[in-house]
Amino acid sequence: MSTPESRRFAQPSAAEQAAVDAAIETRHSMRAFLPRAVPRETLEELLRVASRAPSGTNTQPWQVHVLTGAAKQRLSDRILAAYLDPEQNAAHKEEYAYYPQQWVSPYIDRRRKVGWDLYGLLDIAKTDKARMQQQHGRNYQFFDAPVGLIFTIDRLMQQGSWLDYGMFLQSVMVAARARGLHTCPQAAFTQFHRLIAEELRLAPEQMVVCGMALGYADPGAVENSLLTERAPVAEFARFIET
Repeated sequence: MSTPESRRFAQPSAAEQAAVDAAIETRHSMRAFLPRAVPRETLEELLRVASRAPSGTNTQPWQVHVLTGAAKQRLSDRILAAYLDPEQNAAHKEEYAYYPQQWVSPYIDRRRKVGWDLYGLLDIAKTDKARMQQQHGRNYQFFDAPVGLIFTIDRLMQQGSWLDYGMFLQSVMVAARARGLHTCPQAAFTQFHRLIAEELRLAPEQMVVCGMALGYADPGAVENSLLTERAPVAEFARFIET
């Protein structure tokens, strides 16, 4: 019988290569999910697989808080209430800068395009601030996914561990796709890290990295038809041979 150990040095078959490629290429950020539960054993298995992500000297800096049912609803309700209240919203700030302080091309162009492409699908006009706020607020409901993940890291870990964390997050999303699930990684949760820490009783040394919605995507939701563009390889890669 084939085992992970016996497969370590084996040449992948064409079918195995295609399966890996498909899991990566079909990973898209979904913003509408079906009310279909994900078995706990499935969640445990995909997290086990994702834990094979590399990390410097095997530090494994990730901590995952898996929320379902009433626990997920309580967190969502609390954050959404703070988000919709202007005074409370203004009192909550991110602990770390996810985006640059100064935007330049091509990054600002890509950011604007994905935003307007999404709003266009949802028929939200550029002047409709109320609907924009409502749509952004869906982040805090995990887009109605049955599973909400909150990721934390020990505050003493440095930039290298955050690089490791990104590889772990990608592994979670790819492992989810291999099981017919979809995800949406969400930096929006970082603004409300204090509420998250209180609700989840996080230790003081734990810092919120991001959230993630996980479940079975709603194929009939128009927002899930959004397919973001990627730059061609020639635009971001240099091949140096001599």
